[in-house]
Amino acid sequence: MLAIIDWVRSLAAYAILVLYIGLVGPPALAAAMLTGRAHHVFALGRFGASAVRRLLGLRLEVSGLEHVAGDRPTLYCINHRSNVDVVAFEALFPRCPRLRGLYKAEMGKLPVLGRALRLVGFVPVERANRASAIASVDAAAERMRAGDSFLIAPEGTRARTDDLLPFKKGGFVMAIKAQAPVVPVALHGTAQAMPRGRFRVTPTVIRVEIGAPIPTAGLTIDDRDTLTTTVRDRMQAMLHRR
Repeated sequence: MLAIIDWVRSLAAYAILVLYIGLVGPPALAAAMLTGRAHHVFALGRFGASAVRRLLGLRLEVSGLEHVAGDRPTLYCINHRSNVDVVAFEALFPRCPRLRGLYKAEMGKLPVLGRALRLVGFVPVERANRASAIASVDAAAERMRAGDSFLIAPEGTRARTDDLLPFKKGGFVMAIKAQAPVVPVALHGTAQAMPRGRFRVTPTVIRVEIGAPIPTAGLTIDDRDTLTTTVRDRMQAMLHRR
């Protein structure tokens, strides 16, 4: 019976999300293109995501917000277990309003969402094209130097257990180029809410644990391997700490 309720809730949430994007997205994008400002697009996106999260029965418990400095460009790294990992944005936004992200380049082909992501400052990444990926890292580093923070999932794909997959190094190169600190963020409960390969979402509590920042001041590109290992070890310890 509970599974049926979860299916109904999930289908309703997805339908509402599609309708919201279809109805609110086009006029918001048109206004942004006319005015040259996209703050309202960002605000509408945050509102829609938060509403869908609540409809799905996902509750957030956030700890470590003292490690979030909204006035300082920072790279936030999350573990990637589920499609609902995006709740990390909502957890960080109150303290970090200039938070942005990287997204797969193919998402840019989506008619409304793709344009919205570009307008609000998210950076596309085409991992299959090395030259394009390097250019994306440089573009994101430039945005960080201008004051934006970024949220990334350095594993690159969803893991099946709490043991982290090897980390991609591009994000850490980005942080070093911007001389921005790296903050590890451990997500607990996202895999229980929506395991890999499952469409239905199960209501649960998602704990977002924000760790202490790891400085990059004075580091060079030659230090990227050491930084990557340090962040991964810190996140692994956070995931196995209950």
